Amino acid sequence: MTNTQLPKVTQPLKYAYYPGCVAKGACKELHASTIAIAAALEIELVELHQASCCGSGTFKETDELMEDTVNARNISLAEELKLPLMTQCSTCQGVLGRVNDKLKFTDSARRDEVNEFLSAEDRHFQGTTEVLHLLWILIRDYGIERLQQKVKRPLTALKCASFYGCYLLRAQTVTRFDDPYKPESLENVFRALGATPVYYEGRVQCCGWPISSYATNASFSMAGRHLSAAIAAGADCIVTPCPLCHLNLDSRQPEVEKVIGQKLGIPILHLPQLIGLALGIDPVTLGLNRHIVSTVPILRILI
Repeated sequence: MTNTQLPKVTQPLKYAYYPGCVAKGACKELHASTIAIAAALEIELVELHQASCCGSGTFKETDELMEDTVNARNISLAEELKLPLMTQCSTCQGVLGRVNDKLKFTDSARRDEVNEFLSAEDRHFQGTTEVLHLLWILIRDYGIERLQQKVKRPLTALKCASFYGCYLLRAQTVTRFDDPYKPESLENVFRALGATPVYYEGRVQCCGWPISSYATNASFSMAGRHLSAAIAAGADCIVTPCPLCHLNLDSRQPEVEKVIGQKLGIPILHLPQLIGLALGIDPVTLGLNRHIVSTVPILRILI
């Protein structure tokens, strides 16, 4: 079963918004730009203020039942609202989507076990909703053609390289939206906004974030390899739908440069920031002034 087999959501578009931890912390510009483009596109978001961290895949390493229970609770909050759950983080999408798939389609025994724990809070995972990344929503529910019609400032002359994040592409095995090794979703969005997609090998690989706390040099070498490849392919910027990838590629880029012995300086944008630029939203509103690697070169291209 794939998301592409599911019917489009009818208008108006309304979602239970799961911001995740990083968008409310180290990458506040992701939350700000998501809210800004949702308003511009007339997508209604109902934030899940009672939601907890998805665990970013680390819970599963020691206690998979805890990961399933925590995220079944998060999903139940959206079910209570009778809305699809929207993420704007590749990692959150992968973890929440994987749990949703498991409890909904493949493991009824685990679903019963999880619901025993949730009953203490008078909650119940029903399996009645979807977990959808903003990228999937824009393509499937909103539509590429409609997005294109909303463009006020075409991103002509801007060459964008994608960085999907592994969780977005490969964490879910039941429900998938794009090819896990040869995706085109981001590139199709780039084209709709007037930008030129740049292809390079690293766009579907790991950024190195998961090992950054205990194998820092290996993590930064991995990130440096991808950044160098994108630059060599002619990219003006890298665009990612994952804030953890953004942290490793942007905020740690100066450290990456030291490890690989090479100057990089390539701006890294969150997906909603790129969309916001095309919609004519002010760069400061989109938080483009919050990045470690300056985004000024991008704005100069668009002048």
